[in-house]
Amino acid sequence: MNRYILPLSALGTAVGGAVLLKDFVAGGACPSKTTIPGKTVIVTGANTGIGKQTALELARRGGTIILACRDLEKCEAAAKEIRGETLNHRVNARHLDLASLKSIREFAAKISEAGCIITPVTEGETESHICPHPCLPEEERVHILINNAAVMRCPHWTTEDGFEMQLGVNYLGHFLLTNLLLDKLKASAPSRIINLSSLAHVAGHIDFEDLNWEKRKYDTKAAYCQSKLAVVLFTKELSRRLQGTGVTVNALHPGVARTELGRHTGMHSSTFSSFTLDHRP
Repeated sequence: MNRYILPLSALGTAVGGAVLLKDFVAGGACPSKTTIPGKTVIVTGANTGIGKQTALELARRGGTIILACRDLEKCEAAAKEIRGETLNHRVNARHLDLASLKSIREFAAKISEAGCIITPVTEGETESHICPHPCLPEEERVHILINNAAVMRCPHWTTEDGFEMQLGVNYLGHFLLTNLLLDKLKASAPSRIINLSSLAHVAGHIDFEDLNWEKRKYDTKAAYCQSKLAVVLFTKELSRRLQGTGVTVNALHPGVARTELGRHTGMHSSTFSSFTLDHRP
């Protein structure tokens, strides 16, 4: 009997350690039961992973949720699923490509600016007709902006505007989006901006001489850490500038979950991650 004690003890320790590790890396559960009827929330990258779960939970709490995603077909499918699960019909899909400054400006304009309807030019006409009746912006208020979308450790791709992809999407795209929606957020105060960063920011270094990795060998990990450090620095400065406006700004590390974010690393499909990490479809 004694010969089994040590192996069983080691096995028990390993299993217990794995459970504790899973609890640690996945983060804790939110204890708040606060509801948000009448609040409008924008969540970027909300068709999958942490963004989708965030949108789902906030929809359960009664908010008007805007899923802002690059792939509109997947975004609409996620919105439909969330409406069905929560019975909240105020869940909408909108196109937003954070790798395109043009797309970001178009999204922000639809959300926050009143304008005129322009009818397309028909055959034989030389110019468009502008409707004399101004239309209202899609959203009267925006109370919460959750900058969730990200790419991690992708190949050395560039955005539509020539920025290194991880810096462009994770930081620059959200930087522009936030600033374009800032007046709307101020007008909706009390409101908040939530930027998803990562503990990886502690290993980050911003090379202002080569932000786009044009002079160095590309390092996917270092580029990701740089982008997340930029998010934290942006959050701290924006928070300082918005003091007294009723708009709060926070950055967070969301824990580690097995999502599509890790598709370029292979870790999300490994046996280790399958056992230790929560899956977020």
